[in-house]
Amino acid sequence: MAFINPEEVIEDLPVEEDMLAADFGCGSGGWALPLADKLSEGAVYAIDLLEEPLSVLKSKLNREGVANVKVLRENIEEGTSIPDKKVNLVLMTNFIFQVEDYDSIFSEARRILKNSGFIFIAEWSPDSPIGPREIKIHPEEVKKVAERHNFALKEEFQFGMHHYGFLYQK
Repeated sequence: MAFINPEEVIEDLPVEEDMLAADFGCGSGGWALPLADKLSEGAVYAIDLLEEPLSVLKSKLNREGVANVKVLRENIEEGTSIPDKKVNLVLMTNFIFQVEDYDSIFSEARRILKNSGFIFIAEWSPDSPIGPREIKIHPEEVKKVAERHNFALKEEFQFGMHHYGFLYQK
């Protein structure tokens, strides 16, 4: 697999159709939409700080008739409006490299995750010739932050030469 395929990856995650999920840094919905499809009896909180990609996502949701995605424009580093222990899964895909305070997003994930909930992380590989040049986060740094927040590593992934990933459990 040259690039990450959200549909294929979601099939391999511990996802059941009635779960609630949060997509941190959802952008225009590349992960939120396939996740919403998989969560036919559940829902996805699609969260981003930027209005433009959220507007694109809202248009897609309307066009495709998707009703189980709640779009939130929030700064995840400052916390979200999601209640404590509400979600089963937090997605952080191509997101961490954009954040200044890694601890804040992992604290927020811990707060909103139910006991035994999961975090799925996918980030640009440091040696990938494409993607952000100066601000890629090394996998070992992700591991250190996750461990500081008492998340247990369940699985490691390599998605071609461009992305790595982790599945953590609370």
